[in-house]
Amino acid sequence: MKNRLLLAIAILTFEGLVAHAQASPGDRIKGIWLTEKKDGKVEIFRTGNSWSGKLIWGNSILDEKGKPKHDIYNPDPKLRSRSLQGMVILTGLEYDDGKWQNGKIYNSLTGKTYSVVVTLKGNSLDLRGYIGFPILGKTTVWQRLE
Repeated sequence: MKNRLLLAIAILTFEGLVAHAQASPGDRIKGIWLTEKKDGKVEIFRTGNSWSGKLIWGNSILDEKGKPKHDIYNPDPKLRSRSLQGMVILTGLEYDDGKWQNGKIYNSLTGKTYSVVVTLKGNSLDLRGYIGFPILGKTTVWQRLE
């Protein structure tokens, strides 16, 4: 009986350590975010050692008949038939020292892709999109929903 109790405690302790080891400060970015103009929702999730985000809702992702719109502004003609709904628009974010860096963000309204640095501030997410240097970019703020 005593050995079983000790074994159970050891297993629970080990499982707790494994779960803690798998959790990363970078995972704080995970969740559903409302875009600054409140016209889209993006779900941010972990993919290996980086984070990505997909468009899960938006004012402009469905047509008048409720059918998904397509990525018509994409510079690659082969990608213009893909649906906006569920499209991954945020990729390659790597967590380092309180920021998510080295990522890309795609603007489906223009077909342009920008480098992005993301900073979490409470329930807000500052996304600085840029070409070349962050100082030359523009920041948008998303609000956490979940």
